[in-house]
Amino acid sequence: MYYFAKDIARILNGTIQGNGNPDSVIRHLMIDSRSLASAETSLFFALKGERHDGHKFIADAYQKRVRNFVVSELPSPLGETFAGCNFVLVKDTLVALQHVCANHRRKFNIPVIGITGSNGKTIVKEWLYQLMQEDKNIVRSPKSYNSQVGVPLSVWQMSEENELAIFEAGISKSDEMEKLEPVISPTIGIITNIGQAHDENFLNSKQKIREKLKLFVHVNTLIFNRDNLELNDEIVSNSVMKRLNLFTWSKKSKANLQIGKITKEGNETELQGIFNNEFIRIKISFIDEASIENAIHCWAVMLFLGYPNKTIAERMHRLNPVAMRLELKEGINNCSVINDSYNSDLGSLAIALDFLNQQKQHSKRTLVLSDILQSGKNEKELYAEVANLVKEKGVSRIIGIGEAISRQEKQFAGEKIFFKTTEEFLSSYNGNLFNSETILLKGARTFGFERISLVLQQKAHETVLEINFNSLVHNLNYYRSKLAPETKIMAMVKAFSYGSGGFEIANVLQYHHADYLAVAYADEGIELRKAGITLPIMVMNPEEPSYDTMIKHNLEPEIFSFRVLKLFEEAVKRRRSPSPSLPVREGARVEVLPNGEDLGGADRYPIHIKLDTGMHRLGFEEKDVNELAVRIANSKVLQVRSVFSHLAGSDEVAHDEFTRLQIKKIGEMSEVIRSHFNYPVLRHILNSAGIVRFPGAQFEMVRLGIGLYGIGANKREQPQLKNVSTLKSIISQIKSISVGESIGYSRKFVAQKDMRIATVPIGYADGLSRRLSNGKGKMIVKGAQVSIVGNVCMDMCMLDVTGVQCAEGDEVIVFGEQYPIDLLANDMDTIPYEVFTGISRRVKRVYFHE
Repeated sequence: MYYFAKDIARILNGTIQGNGNPDSVIRHLMIDSRSLASAETSLFFALKGERHDGHKFIADAYQKRVRNFVVSELPSPLGETFAGCNFVLVKDTLVALQHVCANHRRKFNIPVIGITGSNGKTIVKEWLYQLMQEDKNIVRSPKSYNSQVGVPLSVWQMSEENELAIFEAGISKSDEMEKLEPVISPTIGIITNIGQAHDENFLNSKQKIREKLKLFVHVNTLIFNRDNLELNDEIVSNSVMKRLNLFTWSKKSKANLQIGKITKEGNETELQGIFNNEFIRIKISFIDEASIENAIHCWAVMLFLGYPNKTIAERMHRLNPVAMRLELKEGINNCSVINDSYNSDLGSLAIALDFLNQQKQHSKRTLVLSDILQSGKNEKELYAEVANLVKEKGVSRIIGIGEAISRQEKQFAGEKIFFKTTEEFLSSYNGNLFNSETILLKGARTFGFERISLVLQQKAHETVLEINFNSLVHNLNYYRSKLAPETKIMAMVKAFSYGSGGFEIANVLQYHHADYLAVAYADEGIELRKAGITLPIMVMNPEEPSYDTMIKHNLEPEIFSFRVLKLFEEAVKRRRSPSPSLPVREGARVEVLPNGEDLGGADRYPIHIKLDTGMHRLGFEEKDVNELAVRIANSKVLQVRSVFSHLAGSDEVAHDEFTRLQIKKIGEMSEVIRSHFNYPVLRHILNSAGIVRFPGAQFEMVRLGIGLYGIGANKREQPQLKNVSTLKSIISQIKSISVGESIGYSRKFVAQKDMRIATVPIGYADGLSRRLSNGKGKMIVKGAQVSIVGNVCMDMCMLDVTGVQCAEGDEVIVFGEQYPIDLLANDMDTIPYEVFTGISRRVKRVYFHE
C-alpha cells in the first residue's frame, strides 16, 4: 500500500510547500536520516524532542535523496537548497506522525491486539507471534517499539496481507495513552501487569492504571490477571470498562482461566488450569516467575481466540526466549560486565538478575545497585524486598550506591559494601575490588553508572566490534524454522565464534537451546567448559597431546582416520580405572577416571565419525566403513554419537548434482555403520546453505555456521537474516592534503588534487587487511562511502573524506548494516569467513541484548 504526497497533506489538513511533485509515492516513514532504506519513497518527519531536533538533519536526508518532509519549521532558503522537495508544514510533527498512522490504521478491518503494562509487553507480543504465526499473517511491533514514536511506526507496517496485528504501547507519564489509542485502535486488549516503572511521573499507582486503561476504551474484549487487586478494582469500577467483555485469569479467585498447580522441574514448568469446566495443562521451557506470568497471558489469549488446548500446549512447549536490553562486555581482571542502567524498578531488577544468572563463566556474581527511585513504597519495606530478591537470585556480593540503600545496609546479608554516591565509590575504587566475577550494573540514570562501566571495561581501544545478541537469536530461530521439530542443531563456535567471541556466544546458544556446539581445537572447548558451558561439544581437529584434557573436560572428538581412532581409544583406556574412594551402588556399573571424575555418565566415551563423501579433506572413505564399524563395535570404551560429512559446494547451484551425490553417499555409508549398533546414531551433513537449499537431507542434525552470524546462502535468503556484527572506529585526526603530497608508508598514494583525509585507529594488527590499501577498501563516514588512501598501517589507516562533513571523534563503520561484510570481503578478494576470523583479539567486543 502507498500514498501520494498530496494524500499526506490532505490527511494533515495542510498544503504542500516547495517545488516537488505532489504525486510522489510514499511507502516508508522515516525519523532518522542515518537509517534511510528507500529514500525516494520515504516521508521524513522532523521530530523535535528535549535533546534533539530532526530539522537539523533535513539537509542530510536531502543529500540521501529524500524529497518528502513533514516539518514544523520550513528550512531556508527553500527553493534553491532543496529543489524538487515537498514540505508539509504542521504545528507538531509528532502529532502529525500519529495522525497519519491512525488514518492508515482505519483502512483495515482485522483483529488488532493491543498490549500494555509495566513489564512483559514485548515478550507477550513476541510469544503470541510465535504461537500464531503458523496460522495467520501477523504484523507486530518491531523490537520494543512501544513509545509515542514507535507505536505509529509499528502500525504503518499494516498491509492488505495481514490477518492479525499485535502492537504494544508504553507510557511514561499521563495523557500519553490517549494519543496512542486511536493509532492502535485495538479490538482485543491485554494488560500484563502494573509495576514500579515510571512511578515518578504519576500521582500514584491508581492514576497509572487509569492512564494505561485508556488504550482499551473501544476494545471488544479485555484480558487481564484478576490477582492484581488494584487493577481489578479499577476495571470493575470503571464505567467504560463495564461494557467490555472481560476475559480473566487468576491463581486465587474465580476466573475464565483458573490457574491451579504450578510445578517446576529442571528447566521446565508445568501449569495446570481449569477452563470451561475442563482440566487443562501446558508446559513451558522456563522457570522464572516473569516468564510464567507472561506465558499465562498468552495461554489466556489463545483460549479466548478458540484454539484447542492440545494445539496450545504443543506450541507453548516450543516457545523461544526473547532477548532483553542489556550490554555485556569484557571487564578488567577476567571479569564480565553487564550494563543495565536505564531504569531501576523492582521488576526490571528481577529480569536483570535472571540474565546475570544465565552467565555461567564465573561462579561469583556481584550486583552494583543504586537507590531505587519513586517506587511509592516505604523505604524499609522496599529494601527488605530488594534484599530478599538479591538473596533469592544467588548474588554473591552487593555494592549499594545511594543514600537510601546505604541507610538500609543491615537488610542485606552476605558480602556487601555501601557508598552514598557514585563519586564516593569511584574515589575509593582500586583495581583489586573485582576479580574473576560477573558484575551487573543496575542503576537509575541519575547515578551515572556509565562512569563505573568505563572504569570496569577491559579495553579502551576505540575500535570496537559490536555483537547484537538479538540478531544472533533471530538468525538461529530463522534456521530453526526451516527444520523439522525433531532435528537437532549443532552450532559452530570455532575460531572464537567466527571472531564474535567465545563463551559469550556459546552462552547465548546454550540459553536458546542449541543441541550441540562444535569447536576446531581442544583448547577452544576447554575455555568454554571453564566458562560454564555444559552443552555437548565436538572437537573437529583433535590433536594427540590434547586427548587427556579433552576427556577430562568431556569434549567429544571427531574421528577421521584409523590412526586417530587407535590413539584416542588408548587414551580413554589409560584414564579408566576403578576408584576405591568412591561408593558404588550395589549392582551398578560405574566407570571412573583416575582422579574420580566420571565419563559424562556413560559407560562408553562418545565420538563422532567423519566420512569423506567427496570433499577429500579428512574422513573415512567408503571402503573403510565396514572395518571401522566392526572395530568400534568391538571396543569396550567407545560409543558412536554421530556420523557426518562436509558438503563441498552446497551454496552454489553449479554443484547441486555433486551435493546430491554427497548426500546419497552419507546415507549409504552411515547405514552400514548404524547397522552395527543397537543404539541411535545421529547423522549430519547440512551446513547453513544446505539447510535452506537441501531441506530433505536434514537427517537427525544439521550444523549451523556462517548463517548464524548473518551471512545468507544467496541474495534471496540474505534479507531474512539480521546483521550480527558491526566493526566500528572513530576519526582520530583530520588533515588537509595538497595536490602532489604523498600519504602513508612507501608513498604509494600521491594526491592528484587537494583533499581532506581522516586517520582512523584500525590497522592490519586489528584485522584490517593490507589488501584494502590505496582505494580498494571502503568505509562509511556520516553515511557516505569513503575510500582508504595510502597503505594500511599496523595500527591505523587513512580515509579520503573530501566533501564529507565530518569531524574528529566521528564514528567510522568498517562493516555492518551500512556496509555489509560481504562487500568488504569482496574488496579483499576473499570470503566473509576470513574477515570475521581475522579480527584481532585486541579489538574490544561489546555485546548487546535487547
